Amino acid sequence: MNGLANFFTRLVGRYLPDPLVIAVGLTFLTIGLAMAVEGTGFMETTVYWGESFWNLLAFSMQMTVILLAGYLLAKSPPVNAVLVKLVSKVEKPATAVIVATLVGAIGSWLNWGFGLVIGTLVARELGQRVKGLHYPLVIAAAYSGFALYGIGLSGSVPLLIATEGHFLQDEIGIVPISETILSPVLLITSLIIVVTLPFFNAWLHPKDASEVIEAKRDTTSEAAKAAGEAVRSVADRMNASPVVGVAIGALGLLYAANHFFAGGSLNLNIINTVFVFLGILLFASPAKYLTALSEGVTIVAGIIIQYPFYAGILGVLTGSGLLVTFAQMFVSISTPETLPIWSFLSGGLINLLAPSGGGQWAIQGPVMMGAAQEIGASIPATALAVQIGDQWTNMVQPFWILPVLAISGLRLRDVMGYLVLILIYLGLIFGAAVMLWGLLGA
Repeated sequence: MNGLANFFTRLVGRYLPDPLVIAVGLTFLTIGLAMAVEGTGFMETTVYWGESFWNLLAFSMQMTVILLAGYLLAKSPPVNAVLVKLVSKVEKPATAVIVATLVGAIGSWLNWGFGLVIGTLVARELGQRVKGLHYPLVIAAAYSGFALYGIGLSGSVPLLIATEGHFLQDEIGIVPISETILSPVLLITSLIIVVTLPFFNAWLHPKDASEVIEAKRDTTSEAAKAAGEAVRSVADRMNASPVVGVAIGALGLLYAANHFFAGGSLNLNIINTVFVFLGILLFASPAKYLTALSEGVTIVAGIIIQYPFYAGILGVLTGSGLLVTFAQMFVSISTPETLPIWSFLSGGLINLLAPSGGGQWAIQGPVMMGAAQEIGASIPATALAVQIGDQWTNMVQPFWILPVLAISGLRLRDVMGYLVLILIYLGLIFGAAVMLWGLLGA
């Protein structure tokens, strides 16, 4: 297994460009496919691309905020203290990989933004503390837990179809999370991944010490970190006052609590509200919160500039009809029992071109739900199969790993070799689960 990991690492190290270059390459690939498959002209596809470039600005801001809020919550003094205590007991490299995977997986199941960030922060801290730990692997292991986000409490598709007024309600009605996220099939699948993935990742750790790449040590002293914190003026005291942070944090959480008590649904906006105001409350001091915020902005820089490129790609897929063609190609060979597995594979394929669970579902969802109704396939299984395919190929789609790379200081090529192997392993588990769900028809 180490030989295979080294092979993929060398391969991607030589041929894999940076994420922005990949986004540009995918843009021209999608334009070429639209011209070849759908017969659209070059200028026509260019117009689809350009007119869609800014279409997902609101969604991009939601994604940016959820990542920043997750980062700030993880960096708040109480949460950070728990993380430091957690990693302080870890001494062996294999144990470090297991811990990083567990934190990333459980965190992502609870909330994808929180899990993506907290897993990476734990992995980075482990890299600083554990001797002989292969840093690229522990970072890849933390990111691998992100594969659970779509079947967790913040999955975009299950939350959307459980929300009153969603765009497919007339066709499929309201699908409660008891039939999707909390269904026996998905709960067992999540449990299998949480139990086995950490050990699979630990198995990938280099046995030869000469192949281990350790993290660069953080030499910043505590005294230097504390420099400039002395409170001098009245304004400084107001900025540092815990009263301000606690008051506004409590107000925001009170609103969120009232939202749920009044029967409000779980959605991205309310998740962001909880995370933002909980983070402010835990930091207490507005000055410290803003300092952490300025540090956290770097983790979302790649998303801010690259999401419009993927919005443009989605525009080409949609405008040319290519996305529907891809989906219908899988539908045409499906039976009621096999539609979920084909939905899984088509979701994974389309995600490589346009990594947006919500945006992808908006186009692919109607096709798959129409097919499920026509042939009598399971609505929950087919819908969640698309989501699972999306989260599966996120392991090698370079978009969502951008914050991880920013936090860790690594390059995409440093971790991609391990993520290819993780993709294969998760594909076996997800594929088996979706196929079983389709056969059960529940």
